Amino acid sequence: MRKALAAFALPLALALAGCGLSPMYAGGGSGEVARAASAVEVSSIEGKSGWLVRNALVDRLGAGRDEAPRYRLDVRLDERLQGLGLVGNDAITRERRTLRARYQLVDTASGRILLDATAKADAGLDVVQNEYAVIAAEQTALENLSHEIADQIVTQVAVRLRARS
Repeated sequence: MRKALAAFALPLALALAGCGLSPMYAGGGSGEVARAASAVEVSSIEGKSGWLVRNALVDRLGAGRDEAPRYRLDVRLDERLQGLGLVGNDAITRERRTLRARYQLVDTASGRILLDATAKADAGLDVVQNEYAVIAAEQTALENLSHEIADQIVTQVAVRLRARS
């Protein structure tokens, strides 16, 4: 059994080694992608959700480590809270919170837009009789959506910056 596994694993390992794939963040914090990401300045974003998304982006990109930013990330958010699941007395029993981001990565030296894309995340939550529980659930959903949006944006920005280097 072990010989059969080794006979299968060896050609697979050789095939993967020759495919040209390499880790995105090779070199850790001093690698090319990490250094390029730290050179991204995140513009301010309106509202509470904007504050949450911007903080998550700054944390994930490591922005601010570079003295003079080479890139600027402009983000516009569209946030919706939609009532669903009506019962007989027209009371809402479910809500859907959606956060959509349109973002652009701009080269500050040339003013050229390097990336123009969108990210979207949504969450469903139950509406219960306790008003405070609903408010807490809505806030938690917003925080989670902000992190999810930031993760999507950082992934796309890192892919674009890696392609440039």
